Amino acid sequence: REALLAIVLIVLFVIITAINPSFLTPKSLMDMLKNNAVTMVMSLGMLCVMLVGGIDISIGSIVSLACVVFGKTYQLSGSIFVSCIAAIIAGALMGMINGFMVGIINMSSLIATLGTQYIFSSIALYITNGVALSGFPESFEWLSLKTTFGIPNQILFAVIPATIIMCILVYKTRFGRNIYLTGDNAVAAKFAAVNTKRTIFFVFVIAGILSAIGAIINCSWLMTARADAGSGMEMSAITIAMLGGISAVEGGRGSLSGVIVGTIIITMLNSGLQMAGINTIWRLAITGLILIVSIILNDVMNRLVLKQAKA
Repeated sequence: REALLAIVLIVLFVIITAINPSFLTPKSLMDMLKNNAVTMVMSLGMLCVMLVGGIDISIGSIVSLACVVFGKTYQLSGSIFVSCIAAIIAGALMGMINGFMVGIINMSSLIATLGTQYIFSSIALYITNGVALSGFPESFEWLSLKTTFGIPNQILFAVIPATIIMCILVYKTRFGRNIYLTGDNAVAAKFAAVNTKRTIFFVFVIAGILSAIGAIINCSWLMTARADAGSGMEMSAITIAMLGGISAVEGGRGSLSGVIVGTIIITMLNSGLQMAGINTIWRLAITGLILIVSIILNDVMNRLVLKQAKA
């Protein structure tokens, strides 16, 4: 899977560079990463949720409401630090709501997060009346509009640390092993003394926290807190996860490395299409096509693995 994605990445890079040579410049590559930092962080949360066999289509709404909480808290406190803490706590609470419904009372993750998607979005719109919250200090631009050693700060201080922490969590801890066991076979996991309810609960909390971090980056990027800031972002995160080999139907399969490469592919594709002047409508259509191809590819890969195992 990772080798195939690496080949796709190289081919895509060559094609885009041939169409637009300016794409090869370091500035263009850094801008590409900078523009997609929020989606990168969100896809890490979606990774965990889909590994346990679930899906979270509310993360875009979590970003929106966390943005509003950030903006409102700043208006009350005048502190960016306090606002960041408030947004992260709000993201964790929204993740807890999803985790409780899916993990504790066994609701379908699709139905549960579809419901909370509407609820969180409605609350964000109600609080703001659809008016963006602004007035943040210029120093807040440091997170998303400034660089350190030539690397965008949101990549250096948000995306990279989040990725490292997720690598450790998924591959070096008992909780990470429980995620894979729960997604692969929840019944067998219970017999192996895995608390599947708690595992599912906490993966949704993680998704909520990472979405809130994405909201903070978004607020710094736009220097406003919008009630529709995360609209549509959940589909990009799902596409990236499935392109990376995560199966929402079966769970327990896929890797963080595949998601990372998938993130770069989607980021590069979106940036390349934008630089080529392709209309947003067609960019969305291409993203949808990639999602369909990813599902087919996952099914083919799984069949090949099962065939080899039987042989």
